[in-house]
Amino acid sequence: MRKKIIAYNFVFTEVLEELNEHYDVVFFDGIVPKKDREFIQALQEAVGIVGLALPVDEELLTRAPHLKIVSNNSTGFNNLSIPEMTKRGVMGTNTPGVLEETTADAIFGILLAAARRIAELDHFVKNGKWTKHLTKDQYAIDVHHKTLGIIGMGKIGAQIAKRGHLGFDMNILYHNRTRNPEAEKQYDATYCDLDTLLKEADFVCLMTPLTSDTENLIGEREFKLMKKSSIFVNGSRGKTVNEEALINALTNQEIYGAGLDVFRLEPLNPDHPILSFPNVVTTPHIGSSTFETELKMARLAVENLVAGLAGERPKNLVNPEVLL
Repeated sequence: MRKKIIAYNFVFTEVLEELNEHYDVVFFDGIVPKKDREFIQALQEAVGIVGLALPVDEELLTRAPHLKIVSNNSTGFNNLSIPEMTKRGVMGTNTPGVLEETTADAIFGILLAAARRIAELDHFVKNGKWTKHLTKDQYAIDVHHKTLGIIGMGKIGAQIAKRGHLGFDMNILYHNRTRNPEAEKQYDATYCDLDTLLKEADFVCLMTPLTSDTENLIGEREFKLMKKSSIFVNGSRGKTVNEEALINALTNQEIYGAGLDVFRLEPLNPDHPILSFPNVVTTPHIGSSTFETELKMARLAVENLVAGLAGERPKNLVNPEVLL
């Protein structure tokens, strides 16, 4: 009898078909995991889970007594209760080193779109309002030679710095838990405290992981420190920003605009007040969403899964203490 694998919110069926040659793969999408009977029943036999954004907590782990590994099809793994998994001997993996450049392309594109009002003026044209030469009401702001402040100078943050400094001659400020000497050398990035970055940056780009320390990292106080001419870009996680404070900052014109690829609750509610601001670019968490990159991530997620089930150490194990 073949071992059972659960695939959750997994896009690439051709990768699953390859996996299904050796395992009994059951696929779930668009369900409420804690209420779906078929999913709960599958957990009772599953030895592995591969997929995206499945909350793996104590309740799920209790329902999955044979589970050996959860392979996240993403760089982040804040959906995994790592201490509980480790306690139960369940490996957790992710897919780093694949999406950095693709995500940096997207986030810098969102920054450009917000600064040059590309989405807003696209609607301006399509709605038939372009009937004469542009006036100051349609003017935007420059990006080149401005100051880009990056909060979270990890691999993606460094790629954003590269695009800003080498492509647009931007001055780079950054704030991070630890200094990044390579970014300082390659992109002339200057390390500073958070308040200094917020006060001096023309563009504030948030790229931190979501942790207990970074939840609501940017709130009312932080928005008040920013320039009234600044643009705030969030490419990290929705919960790193106090959305009510952001809405107030935009309403009170404390900042010029924003570019948001992530939100506290996704998908975004169509009635969400953030959608009423024409100076806010909103995208549906597109960071790594290209065919090439997502396929690489899917294959890496399956490689991690198969290695763990074969008794090997997965390449991207996030809780190595589970093997001790």
